[in-house]
Formats: sequence, structure tokens, C-alpha cells
Amino acid sequence: MVKLTIVGRVKDGLPLAQEARYMNNETTTSHNLSSNYKQQAEFLLNEISKGALPLPSMTIRVDHHSFNYLVVNGICFITLCDSSYPRKLAFNYLQDLQKEFDKFDNGLIYKITKPYSFVKFDSIISSIRKQYIDTRTQANLSKLNANRHRELDIVTGNMSDIVERRRNSEILETPAANYTPQSSSLL
Repeated sequence: MVKLTIVGRVKDGLPLAQEARYMNNETTTSHNLSSNYKQQAEFLLNEISKGALPLPSMTIRVDHHSFNYLVVNGICFITLCDSSYPRKLAFNYLQDLQKEFDKFDNGLIYKITKPYSFVKFDSIISSIRKQYIDTRTQANLSKLNANRHRELDIVTGNMSDIVERRRNSEILETPAANYTPQSSSLL
């Protein structure tokens, strides 16, 4: 099941729109957990915008879920699904979102300055998401069976590896930022 969707701009990592069905009417513990997943999705968007995740599509495993993302024309589409949800359907969902997003004027997209302020797209995300709730509908089974002989060529990674890479790069950047000619003479 698709639980969270975020659409963001790669140029600056700004989240433009979201649809978080996962967060509605849940307990405090579940809300904190879903808030954590939203933060992780925003972290992934920032990593993509910094070039740390240069691939145009990828699946990232975290707990019993998977983040799937697709980058097209400077826009990133990220979704959180159960790990049992078929990747092929997740990427069909992201491609459908991308096709709808392409109908909007790029000038409008690049004028947005506040996070999650492209609310026009929230309802579109919601309507497309409804088509992908049940993996056993005839339409979704057709999508799964189409080109069945061809597997998805998508890299899979782990969230913990991505976070570790970010920490390591920050550690390496810190000493370089503090370097002065006097510090080299002390050595």
C-alpha cells in the first residue's frame, strides 16, 4: 500500500506537494512514526538535490517499508510503501504522477518558495493513489503483467547506508572548513 507521497524540486530540495494518507486519524505513536517517515522522505529529497543520490530512480529500504523515487525534468517523486508492495506498481504510480505533473506550467513550479504550497497537486496525488490501493484490481494486475519478462532495472539501497554516507561526508567537510595557514604550521 502507498502510504506517503512527496513531490519536490531537485534544484533546491524544496518539497512542493504531499499526500500522506498514512497520517490521518492515528494514535500518537503511529503519528510520531509517520512523522519520522516524512522526515526521512525529506532527507532523501535533500540528498538527491545535493547529488548524493545521482540515480534517476531507486528503491531504499527502511524497516518494513520501501521508499521509491523517480526524478524526471528536475522534479523528484518519492513514495513510501509497504515492503511487500510490488515495486513495479510503485514505479507505475510515480510515473502516473509525473505525467500529471508535466501538465502544469514549469514557470509556476519554479516560482514556489514555501514548502508544500503547491496544494493544487495534493488532490491529484490522492486520486491517483486511490487507483493503486488494491494490487489485485484488474488494472493493477495488467500493469504487473505487462512486460513481465523484463524486470525493473532499479538499484536498491538501505536508508542506514545513506545516512552513514551523509555523516561521513560531514565529518570530512568539517576539518577542511576549519583549516587555516596557522593550523598547518602547528603540525
